[in-house]
Amino acid sequence: MSIEPIWTPSPQRIEASNMHTFLGTHAARLESPDYIGLYLWSVAHPDEFWRAIVDFCAIRLRTRERCVLENGDNMLDARWFPGATLNYAENLLLAERPGTALVFVGETGERLELSWEELRGQVASVAAGLRALGVKRGDRVAACLPNRPETVVAALATASLGAVWSSCSPDFGRQAVLDRFGQIAPKVLFATDGYFYNGKRIDCLGAVNEVARRLPSLAGLFIVGGTQSPPKLAQCPGARAFDELLGTAADLEFAALAFDDPLFILYSSGTTGVPKCIVHGVGGTLIQHQKEHVLHTDIKPGDVVFYFTTCGWMMWNWLLSTLACGATVVLYDGAPFHPDPGVLWRVAEQESVTVFGTSAKYLTALKRHGFSTRNMELEGLQSILSTGSPLSPRSFDYVYEEIKANVQLASIAGGTDLISCFALGNPLLPVHRGELQCRGLGMNVAIFDADGHPVVGKKGELVCTAPFPSMPVGFWNDPGRVKYRQAYFERFPNVWHHGDYAELTVNDGVVIHGRSDAVLNPGGVRIGTAEIYRVVEQLPEIAECIAVDQEFQGDTRIVLFVRLQGGAALDDALCDRVRAALRAQASPRHVPAKILAVDDIPRTRNGKIVELAVRDVVHGRAPANLAVLANPDSLAHFRNRPELDR
Repeated sequence: MSIEPIWTPSPQRIEASNMHTFLGTHAARLESPDYIGLYLWSVAHPDEFWRAIVDFCAIRLRTRERCVLENGDNMLDARWFPGATLNYAENLLLAERPGTALVFVGETGERLELSWEELRGQVASVAAGLRALGVKRGDRVAACLPNRPETVVAALATASLGAVWSSCSPDFGRQAVLDRFGQIAPKVLFATDGYFYNGKRIDCLGAVNEVARRLPSLAGLFIVGGTQSPPKLAQCPGARAFDELLGTAADLEFAALAFDDPLFILYSSGTTGVPKCIVHGVGGTLIQHQKEHVLHTDIKPGDVVFYFTTCGWMMWNWLLSTLACGATVVLYDGAPFHPDPGVLWRVAEQESVTVFGTSAKYLTALKRHGFSTRNMELEGLQSILSTGSPLSPRSFDYVYEEIKANVQLASIAGGTDLISCFALGNPLLPVHRGELQCRGLGMNVAIFDADGHPVVGKKGELVCTAPFPSMPVGFWNDPGRVKYRQAYFERFPNVWHHGDYAELTVNDGVVIHGRSDAVLNPGGVRIGTAEIYRVVEQLPEIAECIAVDQEFQGDTRIVLFVRLQGGAALDDALCDRVRAALRAQASPRHVPAKILAVDDIPRTRNGKIVELAVRDVVHGRAPANLAVLANPDSLAHFRNRPELDR
């Protein structure tokens, strides 16, 4: 990784940042007056730090806490802010805010705008409708909806009552939806009649009716008109139109909840079985998001924040919380390359977006399309966020060369498990190619070797050695927290083992080398799959690739599958170039024993490639859960390949 930064914030930008103000406020407590000093204080004195976040971010607590952290020596038993009460929706819907709260742009050109007053009014009306159905504190409300204003309204109405929100994207298959919602017994389901994607109208009512019939806990089903208004409800007996809920004005009320009362239920990817239902708490979600938004992302009132996401990805929940900053949230629903690669950037230009969030795969795809924003007006764009998978050094170069030269590019990493980040951006620090700028404040992150010793400049397991507020409250229906303990605390006692293969750099930044469960192990040497992808996907003939290890003749070897660009052929010359590039830019150990072409690569509905499913197919095993894949038919390209028998 480079010592010289690829971008450095100006002194003026540093001084205007929330992080600079926060650091100055607490400078007397720090060993050094810089971010390292602030970080070390935040992990050494978590009680002081998280209390300071509540004060600095003006988080509204109904009742003050007895203490900040109880049982802090035991990660599983730690409790944050015991005795405190608050409401997530109340902190997002402050009455004194003027102007625009939400902007929605759809693939067909539809544009909607809600003021803060209108948003508050709609949330109050929907909450009253839910209350009339008997929805109360702790009940589950589920949604299978596009990324529209109605989804935000329904989520905040749910949270205002103290009920628990859980959402999926409408492109999930019927079984995938039931695998999730069937476990949590929702009282109400919000769903869509359809959505538009890649210029096509996708009808959902048939699937919605089947899902609703198989959820016996439902007391209400509401349909949002995603493609026609009002929606046609004949296919869903007993369903009502969402707009009916908006017909009656109501007062906005907020239930007072404990800090660790449940707020959201999110789901693991389900690639190894039925998805785990991960329960996140009211206070932990809010305080962690406020820290990340206000300090690490430098969001201020009046900023305009966009993240390209569906409602089945935790980044939707993360985006929702930016309302607590007084920012305007831009929602987009549709394909990111329809009708052309510039569609999302035209939205950013039109809406004067200041923070633009997306995935690493999207930026890679933009580069392959040769897209540039040179003729666009993006003067107000301050930050570009990337997550979902490791962002390659070449993608860093692409952003600064073709998107915007003076912008903070923040690669961030965490996950559904913590509904937030372990490593992310920082307005005080430079950006280095291929690196996440810093470990997050209050997150005692380390890299452990196989023996559980912390290392720097070496690859190992990403861990967190002390409690943090957005740890899950638990898993749904997990007596004794057995599954929860197995998921995070079996590898290293009393230490959160995240499952990322990572490295802490000399810049005190972080590099993610891939998932630990997908790490390759040829000859006993551990190799992160992202290390291979970074090199191979630079070659113009290769659109994307996936690497797995194959047990062969008593050893393990690397097999690399590549999806080629149109017109390219996987001949001996291209294979030689792949091997030479890996040997030169990585190491001889990274060179695959086999390179094979495929027409498609399996991925989840959130766009993450699935090495474990390919590994299973290569070894003749049935993948655990095909319902989580967006393109399960792609596995046929990996099955019974004669090249793998020799």
